[in-house]
Amino acid sequence: MARIPFVKMTGCGNDFIIIDNRKRILEADKLGDFVRKVCAPKLSAGADGLVLIEPSEKVNFRWRFFNSDGSVGEMCGNAARCVARFAVLKGIAPPKMAFETLAGIIEADVAGRQIKVLMVPPTGLRLGLDVPIDGQALQMHFVNTGVPHAVRFVEDAASVSVKDLGKKVRFHSQFQPAGTNADFVQVVDRKHIKCRTYERGVEDETLACGTGAVASALIAGKKGFVDSPVEVQTSGGEILKIYFQPKGEGFERVFLEGDARVVYEGELWEEATDY
Repeated sequence: MARIPFVKMTGCGNDFIIIDNRKRILEADKLGDFVRKVCAPKLSAGADGLVLIEPSEKVNFRWRFFNSDGSVGEMCGNAARCVARFAVLKGIAPPKMAFETLAGIIEADVAGRQIKVLMVPPTGLRLGLDVPIDGQALQMHFVNTGVPHAVRFVEDAASVSVKDLGKKVRFHSQFQPAGTNADFVQVVDRKHIKCRTYERGVEDETLACGTGAVASALIAGKKGFVDSPVEVQTSGGEILKIYFQPKGEGFERVFLEGDARVVYEGELWEEATDY
């Protein structure tokens, strides 16, 4: 296998391997095992996900996003910011761009390391769900912000056993067959919340989740707890800013803004997956 150029990037602690695949150096439909191995920490490059950039007939490019377990992801807000900056750095797209995802067309505006992304319109909003777990009916709320998210408000986000409880929510029968991400949210004041997320596909808590930050801010807004824009403190301590406008029973013009950093650039050798 020829060596594969890549860039490692991070957005608020979510890290990604990004590959320019416009010349089809990889067969995207046969990458499950490749992604799992390359994303494994300690054994290979290690990442929360892997993104391929490919040609688009509609907009600047399209992406294929893979979770670290090799599954295909519809959308990832932190990866979207990283990919937008990558596209500018590599001359693939101008600072104001649009790209295709399975969730729909994403627009992005790159200003150095700060990237603001117009998210796809949220769908499937459901408030006040009773989700029975361990003999208790936990009140949760649901919205799809490109991927599904179940949100629970808590008094102290730091005290939640996110990996244990998040896994039970993620696989709960109420959210099947697709499953859901699980967000645990503490409202600080009308402009600030804290959010911890168990991510589907990673199957663990991550340092940040862009779509989870959006879901948490939107539902907090719908519940009357916050006003736009909302600053979301992630598990890693970094801040994401969410903008939204109410529209009827839902929302429109939902933006996610935050930092995207280049960590390093290199080449994947065949040995990266030879284990």
